Amino acid sequence: MSLTVTFLGTSGSVPTPKRALPAIAIRRKDELILFDCGEGVQRQMIQAGIGFHKKMKVLITHMHGDHVLGLPGLLQTMSLLERERRLDVYGPVGTRAFIEAIKQTVQFVLTFPVEVHEIKDEGAVCSENEYDICALWVEHVVPSLAYALVEKPRPGRFYPEKARRLGVEEGPLWSKLQHGKSVRLPEGRVVKPEKVTGPLRLGRKIVYTGDTEQTKGLVKFAEDADLLIHDTTFDDELVERAAEDGHSTPSQAAETARKAKAKWLILTHISARYKDASPLLVQAKKIFPKVNIAEDFMKIELPLKKV
Repeated sequence: MSLTVTFLGTSGSVPTPKRALPAIAIRRKDELILFDCGEGVQRQMIQAGIGFHKKMKVLITHMHGDHVLGLPGLLQTMSLLERERRLDVYGPVGTRAFIEAIKQTVQFVLTFPVEVHEIKDEGAVCSENEYDICALWVEHVVPSLAYALVEKPRPGRFYPEKARRLGVEEGPLWSKLQHGKSVRLPEGRVVKPEKVTGPLRLGRKIVYTGDTEQTKGLVKFAEDADLLIHDTTFDDELVERAAEDGHSTPSQAAETARKAKAKWLILTHISARYKDASPLLVQAKKIFPKVNIAEDFMKIELPLKKV
């Protein structure tokens, strides 16, 4: 089961002819998880061929316009498409007031409920059967969050011959063992899943920093990430400007990736001043080798881990 990451908007602050404002879509099975919601995000979703999934979450990193002003248009488009299923929206304090203001001042009626989850504390903000989404407060000029999508470990490979040797007949009991549950045989003996399966297979981990300067705790938060998507608004020569505005440079992002032992670094939130972002890539690669610059509509497939 592949996990697909689509970059819908990769610019910072203002759009450019080639870059829309921040939005990242993660498709996992039949669910769509949207990180940030820049202006025109629904058009980007249509152009990317993503569509509007029935099962969907939106997670806002902070209340700056380039990250949240696309939400009203997205809600209206989904209403016009007669969506009925609830939409869960996560974000810092202020997210609920923003949505309520739009509902009261813009003349459209939602056809579906919107459940707003305002985040006040770090840690897991959403827990599903197969994954958690965790949040970390990062350093920016307004309260801002980083998010981590962390899949829970999957049961190890099932060995039918081991199950048979232990007296477990093929059928429903095999399914329970495959899903990590102990079973009781007719004579009362209990067989534990670790007796008939291999080691647990780790899930995937994707970390998105939102807008941030170097933040204590971010290295630990991004530890062993399969994919680290990091703010890189300014190049290394503008390191002081980056600190003033609460952003990062390529070298700072690469240093975080190196210390976190991330497997892959993607640089995003590129300032409109850079018509050619390749110099940012060169700066980052001096510190961390596996790095790319995000481009609008770029897609990444993360396959399941074998072990």
